[in-house]
Amino acid sequence: MNTTITCRHGDRTPAIEEYVQKKIARLPRFYDQISAIEVVLDHQKSSFRTEMIISVNHGDAMVCHADDLDLYAAIDHCTDRAVRQLSDLKSRIRDDHH
Repeated sequence: MNTTITCRHGDRTPAIEEYVQKKIARLPRFYDQISAIEVVLDHQKSSFRTEMIISVNHGDAMVCHADDLDLYAAIDHCTDRAVRQLSDLKSRIRDDHH
């Protein structure tokens, strides 16, 4: 699984990078056909925006966004949305096969 972390209008510190890597590491538990994840951390005027683009094998890329005043909270919300999307994808695939 390829991982790319990009920061816009801010600095990418080792602590933030480690936190994002820790959160991304749990995603393959929910769907194991993930080929790449791109994380974009953006500092806007008064808030932070986190965007995850998850590329899966044999399917379209999934995109999830989260905005919050705290960067770590935005990463958490975006990860939760990605988990929800991956779980729904897995259940849709499982229902189609049975």
